[in-house]
Amino acid sequence: MNLFNKFIYLSALALICTFFTPPAWAKDCIQKRNTPQAPDNIYKQSNPLEATVENISIGKKLYQKEAKPLACYQCHGTTGNGEGMMARGMTPRPRDFSCQTMMKALPDGQLFWVIKNGSAGTGMMGFKTLNDKQIWQMVSYIRQFAK
Repeated sequence: MNLFNKFIYLSALALICTFFTPPAWAKDCIQKRNTPQAPDNIYKQSNPLEATVENISIGKKLYQKEAKPLACYQCHGTTGNGEGMMARGMTPRPRDFSCQTMMKALPDGQLFWVIKNGSAGTGMMGFKTLNDKQIWQMVSYIRQFAK
């Protein structure tokens, strides 16, 4: 291979590596946490709400705009990848809800518990202003990121 062809090959390879981001399922996206487990009676719960268009839509509104004191997307990102504008400098990083491996292993009850109560040692605050139904609707919406 002559010098010109090597240059073209390496340039093309550099472009591919720069602009290609592997999907969540193809990367090691499991995030280590020391979050306490929810009490057994909550941890083992499945979402009591069906993942209907209505419930997911309400969950989306809460996640993207209406949750107080801070809409979830600001830390977790609009696509749930954990890269929202408020995530910069956070240690640990906000959860990446687009990680299929992690989301399959994370029970609905644990998600509910963390949304309601927060997670000590992280930037995740509790959302005590939301009622249980709203939290379950957000769980339905968050689950959509990993599909």
